[in-house]
Amino acid sequence: MFLFRRYSTKSSKFYITTPIYYVNADPHIGHLYTSIIADATQRWHRLMNPACTIKFATGTDEHGSKIQQAALINKVPLDFYCAKVSNQYKLMSDQFAVEYTNFIRTTADNHINTVKEFWKSLRRNGHIYSSKYSGWYCVSDETFLTKSQLKEVQNAKGEKVLVSEDSGHPVEWSEEENYMFRLSKFQDELMKWLTKNDVVKPKKFQKILCDLIAKEALADVSVSRPTSRVHWGIKVPDDETQTIYVWLDALVNYLTAVDYPNVNSDTFNQSWPPDVQVIGKDILKFHGVYWPAFLMAADLELPKLFLCHSHWTVEDEKMSKSKNNVISPFNRNELYTSDGLRYFLLREGVSHSDGNYSDVKVTRILNSELADTLGNLLSRCCSNALNPNQVFPEIESEAFQSVVSIDVTKKLIESVINLPDVCQKHYSEFNFYKVVDAIVATLHAGNQFFEYLKPWEFKKAKDFSKLNVVLHVTMETLRICSTILQPIVPNISQQILNKICVPKDKRFWSDLKYQSWNNPNFKTLKLLEGKAVIFQRLAVEEKRMKGNKR
Repeated sequence: MFLFRRYSTKSSKFYITTPIYYVNADPHIGHLYTSIIADATQRWHRLMNPACTIKFATGTDEHGSKIQQAALINKVPLDFYCAKVSNQYKLMSDQFAVEYTNFIRTTADNHINTVKEFWKSLRRNGHIYSSKYSGWYCVSDETFLTKSQLKEVQNAKGEKVLVSEDSGHPVEWSEEENYMFRLSKFQDELMKWLTKNDVVKPKKFQKILCDLIAKEALADVSVSRPTSRVHWGIKVPDDETQTIYVWLDALVNYLTAVDYPNVNSDTFNQSWPPDVQVIGKDILKFHGVYWPAFLMAADLELPKLFLCHSHWTVEDEKMSKSKNNVISPFNRNELYTSDGLRYFLLREGVSHSDGNYSDVKVTRILNSELADTLGNLLSRCCSNALNPNQVFPEIESEAFQSVVSIDVTKKLIESVINLPDVCQKHYSEFNFYKVVDAIVATLHAGNQFFEYLKPWEFKKAKDFSKLNVVLHVTMETLRICSTILQPIVPNISQQILNKICVPKDKRFWSDLKYQSWNNPNFKTLKLLEGKAVIFQRLAVEEKRMKGNKR
């Protein structure tokens, strides 16, 4: 009987993963999107539960025939090629503040040992057998496909050929001696697991998996390849003529990060099973069918939740090298900053539908929201003209009550008080764009409040008690908004919280329960020295920028 535990934000441990990225090409914004979804999730979890031990695994998938081909095309040794591209994915994480704890490489000794031990477990439990296998094989996807997974198309020469219905890549008939995994044995258990538990979000993708499993009987799956064809892989234990199927190899990386096969170790017991596994929709079948079946076969607990997201198009076209429209995160980091690109992707991306990338749209959103809304509010209350003493001022009760009675103030205060609960709900449902919507609405209310109260007139009239109220309410609005924004734009949030002197141990979700204007013990704080510029406004360029230029 397989085991399953429900995801919770209150546990003492939290284990989240990205898929490991295939090193047949450099990173693009789709890879970055997956990583920052996972990073924002673990950062939010840390805000909710600061005492929790977090494990965050990512890495690179470095075996298989496509890697053999890529190294050959680049005319470099396989190990050199893998290390070079793997380092690009590490660099992507580092540049965009993706705070992983484990970076797994499938060519590393610890992973190879984990895969071999997992294989032995599957075989010991009677779920792997040797058989002559024949079927349609897709070289690009490195998988065998059933007839129902194929479609007939016309190639450039006008010939009718079969391709994978999912990927569109061509297939060829192949016959070989392989090891097989008894996937057919787990069909009923997989369906029971999917229908009785809310294990895939959004529900759209859970339904896709249910339909896939219910459509026809699951066939046993080939889990090895002849070494003569795929030599760049992990050898099957006790059989040097076969290498382990790249997807079985890759999926086991989630166990490598937690000290498997040592299931009695503290590392394993404190981490397994994963709380959230972030995946793209193109690898839904491998994670939603093969992976849980492998775990059932090995008598291991199943992941609590798969968070599946859709893809990114560029100017309404699919990203592809042939169109020269693959967006490099490194290039855009130079243009928009790491937090700027994080903000755009999490602000515009929705899990259930493909997002559309456009440089013009990125520029407009970042200028409007980071520069003109968030940045402008900070600049206003920290300007030397209005705040010559550079303080987060304490306030007088009488002056506060006189300002609170004004409708624009009531609207802002109500928005600020409700914001943590609103955003907690959106974060818990992984709707980052809704978090941003709510925060931007509050910041707009903050700017309207500032403009309506005209604090420069209070200064001119030397009504410093009311001036202090406006500055204080504005800075408290920024404190709460920036604390909530930490998972999305960690650097910008830190800059603002540092500027208004919020202690580092007071930047958690529990610190949002109370507002400083209700604290009679609040004392004036000296602002951090330096300019209050958190995002430099971008020049608007209508021209389309090619993605591959570095």
